[in-house]
Amino acid sequence: MREAGRRARRLLLITASSPDIQRVRRSRVLNFQQVTMPYLAALVPPGWDVRHVDEAVQPVDLDAPVDLVAITFHTPSAPHAYELADAFRARGVPVALGGPHVTLLPDEAQSHADAIFVGEAEETWPHFLGELAEGRHGGRYDSEPPSLADAPAARRDLFHRRDHTAGAMFATRGCAHACDFCTLAVMYRSCFRSRPVEAAAREYASFRGKVVILWDDNIGSDIEYAKSLFRALAPHGKWWSAQSSVEAAEDDEFLELAARSGCKQLFLGLESVSQASVNEVSKAFNRVDRYARAIERVHAHGIAVQAGIVFGFDHDTEATFGETADFLEGTGVQNATFNILTPFPGTPLFDRLAAEGRILTRDWSAYNGRADVVFQPKRMSPEALLAGYRYANRRFYSAGCIATRLARSPVQLPWTLPLNLAYSLALRRG
Repeated sequence: MREAGRRARRLLLITASSPDIQRVRRSRVLNFQQVTMPYLAALVPPGWDVRHVDEAVQPVDLDAPVDLVAITFHTPSAPHAYELADAFRARGVPVALGGPHVTLLPDEAQSHADAIFVGEAEETWPHFLGELAEGRHGGRYDSEPPSLADAPAARRDLFHRRDHTAGAMFATRGCAHACDFCTLAVMYRSCFRSRPVEAAAREYASFRGKVVILWDDNIGSDIEYAKSLFRALAPHGKWWSAQSSVEAAEDDEFLELAARSGCKQLFLGLESVSQASVNEVSKAFNRVDRYARAIERVHAHGIAVQAGIVFGFDHDTEATFGETADFLEGTGVQNATFNILTPFPGTPLFDRLAAEGRILTRDWSAYNGRADVVFQPKRMSPEALLAGYRYANRRFYSAGCIATRLARSPVQLPWTLPLNLAYSLALRRG
């Protein structure tokens, strides 16, 4: 890699998002600040001038005068990220690649990069930059799951968002479970870790805005840690939202402390209203017969529920879409995120479906979970799965269903109705 002399080397960090995936995600309405690259920027040693481009917000300038480009990306943006990498390398600019897809398919990524990062990069990224300063570097950096004891706060000057979505951080990483379809178990080797409560609370308090998004994979993985964290967050008077397994909703102290600390919404990974379906993907700890009571408990503490639902499990039929909508409507769930089951490469689900000859394409741009079906479902056609997914979305965010759900919900947050209507409008346009 070329020497930049005495001037500060110019580093361009890119959070890649392909044009196709941006079109797919238009109906999401809310797109929160991404923190991976601003976080890695905090680990860059002196002597670098760092810029960050999040393609969900602004385009990449392929002619930018830079000395190093680093790109992070998910599977559906992989072909696009490779195009970016190839374009910079054609100019003689070295490129480093990392993120979920690189960890899932490192050999594929290697051909498009001068260096790749497999796994988490807290230790390998600064090591690489140190080697680079000495005029050498490796081609592949693998890591074991690192401790988060000294994790820095992300560089907020590299955040692009200045609205209510701009408060974003993490207190924990990973999940204690290993569901067959989830990439987290592969990326983090089923290793759950947490930051010191005091450090996480200090970063939380430092945000100027009222709302903070906790980018934790499962805030309820360690219930006792979560309770300690909530106690530390409470004095700061902010509102927050996070993801959690539905198991946590059975612990009333967890919910009480979450509510006191400012929790206004929990994203609960229900996945399916069929016990057979969650069983088949190693998520039998989700007890479908307890879902309604869990949602009732969350609501009783003044916390809204966003349900995570996946369609396309082997036990799903064309009746599943209506049954799911019936359940969500009946329990007064405020919001829901629907996805088409997507067997990401490197996961046990992908390996099983590939062995059964049911993978329909290896065009990673189709692995978006919303616009394409990339495998052969067991009890319906791919076309029926896509149509059922769209039906569930339209029905859930129809005017009648919105009215019924919100009327049944004891939690009425000021933004719930406008957000539902925004989703409804986005679905009609998209």
